[in-house]
Amino acid sequence: QVQPVESGGGLVQPGGSLRLSCAASGSFVSIYNVGWNRQAPGKQPEFVAAITKAGSANYADSAKGRFTISRDNAKNTVYLQIDSLKPEDTAVYSCYMQARIDPGPDADFDYYWGQGTQVTVSS
Repeated sequence: QVQPVESGGGLVQPGGSLRLSCAASGSFVSIYNVGWNRQAPGKQPEFVAAITKAGSANYADSAKGRFTISRDNAKNTVYLQIDSLKPEDTAVYSCYMQARIDPGPDADFDYYWGQGTQVTVSS
């Protein structure tokens, strides 16, 4: 299985920056699309950003301009750089990875989720 493990969250003042990381652990054949969601207290989860294996990125409208997603395929790691943090960015940020576990011809491509890392933006 694939177990994404997030890191890099914490408490930061408005206007600050954070760089979140998500590394894949476990056994797998390949990792394809990866991305980040977030869930603020009392709200529904929302999509933040995603990136393909080739490096094509998509962003939610709320994330454009301040969020940058990237990946290092050699390290099986995806990153999320957040600049100019705002209080409304406070949420649990979770990483997901589309991965293939079984190398057989009928293998499925499943999504695996991390536990999340807390980002708190406050003065």
